Amino acid sequence: MKKISFFALFALPFSAFGAIDDCMTRNSVPDEKLSLVQVIDLGLCRNPQTSASYLAYESARLSKNMGYADYLPSLSASASASIPYRNQEWGDWSYGASVSASYLIFDFGKRLADLNQATASWRAAGFDYDESVQNYIYSIIGSYYSLLKTDADVKSAEMLRSVARTARDTAQKKFKAGVVAKADVLKADTTLASRELELERAKNNREIAKGTLLSKLSFSASENIEIQDMPSQIGQQDEEKSLDELFEQAQKTRPDLLRATANKDAAWHRRNSIFLGNLPSISASGSVSWNDTPSETFGAGNDKISGSIGVRASMPLFAGFANLYNARAAQANYERAIETERSTQDNATLDIYTAYHNYKTAKTVLNQTETLLTSATESERVTANMYKVGRATMLDWQTAQSELVDAEKQNNAAKYDLYVKRAAVALAIGDIKAELTKEAENEEN
Repeated sequence: MKKISFFALFALPFSAFGAIDDCMTRNSVPDEKLSLVQVIDLGLCRNPQTSASYLAYESARLSKNMGYADYLPSLSASASASIPYRNQEWGDWSYGASVSASYLIFDFGKRLADLNQATASWRAAGFDYDESVQNYIYSIIGSYYSLLKTDADVKSAEMLRSVARTARDTAQKKFKAGVVAKADVLKADTTLASRELELERAKNNREIAKGTLLSKLSFSASENIEIQDMPSQIGQQDEEKSLDELFEQAQKTRPDLLRATANKDAAWHRRNSIFLGNLPSISASGSVSWNDTPSETFGAGNDKISGSIGVRASMPLFAGFANLYNARAAQANYERAIETERSTQDNATLDIYTAYHNYKTAKTVLNQTETLLTSATESERVTANMYKVGRATMLDWQTAQSELVDAEKQNNAAKYDLYVKRAAVALAIGDIKAELTKEAENEEN
């Protein structure tokens, strides 16, 4: 129910994510291949940081609801029973009960200021929760595509090992035929050993990436997880937007900006509440009591039931300058909140600017690495054929293989880095949840 409340609050349809019903109690990863949306959904259900942030939001909401109590009467009841002891003798039991009520009639708006402060703090806690969820989603996206990238590196390393083995076998055949020197075989063996080493490193990096993703999902790093190799559309709609449009959207959706504004509002209402607390307040009160005291008891009266009603006005006059210093501290906190809001605005602007240009660069890099990979693949193929007919040396073939290795690595990194950089733009403007909803709809379609 907790997660459903989150999705209802922030407009993320829970059903769209294909939720795993037993996600909280699972001890192992689901067996099927998981999509990006399914991995994020599983993580949000299990992540302790987002759960703790949600509980902080709930605490602020309940504190805000407490503010409504000042608009209602307060009632109290008491009962007593006593027996006197005098001159080594016990007297008779005396009984009593009373009910009293009070109601704050007028306080120059202090109740409203307190309620507004609690409401602003509640909104700030909601934006803090929203930010923690968005940051977690982004971290999952990074780990997801990091695992895909390292897996692609393993496949590339296996392919390159196969190429190096073919080169070694070709060199051995030509050496036995007396066409090339023993040095070609030794060079080919060295290259093959290097490719074997690179394959082991690639496998190790894949295991680390897998363990990182599992850890973010609160599973043991020794578990196994299968994920789908799929492109990400998160943030794609922001590709054609200008920086000014992104800045404008961030004002409406970026959680830390909205939280800073809410904290500033809370500080402003807190300052007003402290000032209004130094003004008079008017309250109405009433009470009714019942007493059953034996007649022979000293001070016993004839009336068993009594009561009173009244109006009381109160105003603090002097508290050792505490009120003055409290008001000045509240003013300073309000001014600090204003500066914090400005600082947050500056940081957000830099984040958007950086994410935007990183993404543009990632697109260019991907195009360049695809061209480089195509060229390196063709160069290696041509050089291999030339070596087989004696028109190229083993050194030429090794050089072509090294260039292919670099091209494969750069292309793998650029392809998956583009998805992460695109998601970073969505994160920078605070819209990554909405983008995730579209991603879920695309998967359903």
